Amino acid sequence: MRPHIRQLDEAAINRIAAGEVVERPASAVKELVENAVDAGARRIGIEIADGGKTLIRVTDDGCGMTEDELPLALARHATSKIDGSDLLAIHSFGFRGEALPSLGAVARLTVQSRAPGHAAAELSVSGGVAGPCKPCALNGGTVVTLRDLFYATPARLKFLRSDRAETQAITDVVRRLAMAEPSVGVTLRDVSGGQDRVTFRTDPEAGDLFDALRGRLSRIMGAEFVENALPIDATREGFRLTGYAALPTYSRGSAVAQYLFVNGRPVRDRMLIGALRGAYQDFLSRDRHPAVALFIDCDPHKVDVNVHPAKSEVRFRDPGLVRGLIVSALRHALAEAGHRASSTIAGETLGAMRPQPDTPRIYQMDRPSAAARQAAYQAQSPGFSEMADAWSGRTVETPAPAESAPQPEPETAALPLGAARGQVHENYIIAQTDDGVVIVDQHAAHERLVYEKLKRQMAENGVAAQALLIPEIVELSADDAARLLGVADDLFRMGLAIEPFGPGAIAVRETPALLGEVNAKALVHDLLDELSDMGESHLVQERLDAILSRVACHGSIRSGRVMRAEEMNALLREMEATPHSGQCNHGRPTYVELKLSDIERLFGRA
Repeated sequence: MRPHIRQLDEAAINRIAAGEVVERPASAVKELVENAVDAGARRIGIEIADGGKTLIRVTDDGCGMTEDELPLALARHATSKIDGSDLLAIHSFGFRGEALPSLGAVARLTVQSRAPGHAAAELSVSGGVAGPCKPCALNGGTVVTLRDLFYATPARLKFLRSDRAETQAITDVVRRLAMAEPSVGVTLRDVSGGQDRVTFRTDPEAGDLFDALRGRLSRIMGAEFVENALPIDATREGFRLTGYAALPTYSRGSAVAQYLFVNGRPVRDRMLIGALRGAYQDFLSRDRHPAVALFIDCDPHKVDVNVHPAKSEVRFRDPGLVRGLIVSALRHALAEAGHRASSTIAGETLGAMRPQPDTPRIYQMDRPSAAARQAAYQAQSPGFSEMADAWSGRTVETPAPAESAPQPEPETAALPLGAARGQVHENYIIAQTDDGVVIVDQHAAHERLVYEKLKRQMAENGVAAQALLIPEIVELSADDAARLLGVADDLFRMGLAIEPFGPGAIAVRETPALLGEVNAKALVHDLLDELSDMGESHLVQERLDAILSRVACHGSIRSGRVMRAEEMNALLREMEATPHSGQCNHGRPTYVELKLSDIERLFGRA
């Protein structure tokens, strides 16, 4: 029997739309809080029960709605935020007019609102069926109450997670929206089981852009993040990037501390995350993730926010320009930070020095054993143990001639890393600063210095290429070949020379000499995968940097080398003058600074 085309009823249409817009309780909270912000609210209160499954209530002090506007607010594709003439000129969170009717189709929805100069009104919708508009008691603003989410579509309830997991998802959404609007106060309450527990609260922040943002991030991401983050403010061809990016030594084990915003809208965009990874790729190992809160602002016509049902992804007209802005701005800020390292390292060091309680520990998940750490270091620095005997240079210091005058001790006041006072275990340099002590890992520090020098030399002299005796022909589709040839000039600067070889094929004529023997076919396919995923490829550069990192590791001062005082001080001065010297090539700190007040407190003198 031939299927017949039929028009779906309004209730079914709304339930289908709700499936796209409202994935879980956190999605409903996001839509309602965004509506409150768009209404000009300065204080927003959110109440949830049972992870948002049984109750979500959002109260705001925004402009409110009149009795005549309430039925329109609950109609599909009715909105006050755009007029429909230009779908790219979007200056608000919402613009489709789908949130309230979608929520009313799958839950029991009540909207109470009062506009200045008008009486308060209330309208209820249950399972897509609207009741009459009636008067209510309300001072101003809007109160939206959502009960029994997905009661009209019980199958969706089976896909929800535990109350605790849904509450966490709601909290994350509220945190992101609170970051985007520092001038708005937000309070989240959990009223499950008759309790009234405040789980998140931020008051409106005052001051200019950076002061307000700094205060808001300090309350949401923690004071440690702000102390160890660098302010970012860069512009390029109509795009402005602002926010804070943490030092590499203040990294996380996952990407939970990465917050990205486009024109004030929280987004999770693959291109932006890739740009972030590219900016930090030279400072962090692959299992570490930077902590950032970055805001991109531009003309709305340069970005399309209408490409995802939940508006969590965006599409830029020139993604390469945005990626370049992020990478260059972050790298410039990290370079200007010089040898600075995270302040949390000192706290962890002092914590390790304090005596452990006599009671046995129940578990130890965070800190690996010494053997595990050593194995990890050797895996990250291949050949370390094998090269130790040949490169450690365990030479005996020759005594200075008797008639030579003693070297004057350097003043510590103008030296951020202080003056060397000794070497312990032939691996750690102890330096004294004006107000504390610095402990330097001589191998890790010198490894970073050598690596930065090698990179400068490669940038100045170019990448040496080796010509293949017989060019390798790689068969590709016509589209893949065109995509790869489009970046041929960039690849040539990296030492990889390719050229067309008939339809759907390319010839690889030169490869970077540093990479040694190369499987050209595998390299080309890896480049194409990255181009398809990110729009551009940095694979060759990453491989060259990895080679330079290994060369720097084997060519640096080895653990076990006895150093003279002038050598130790020269290393400290070079660290102060070299960008990124606060962490080694694997993202580990190269030095720890302990303030005198912390040391005195450790000994009970403070």
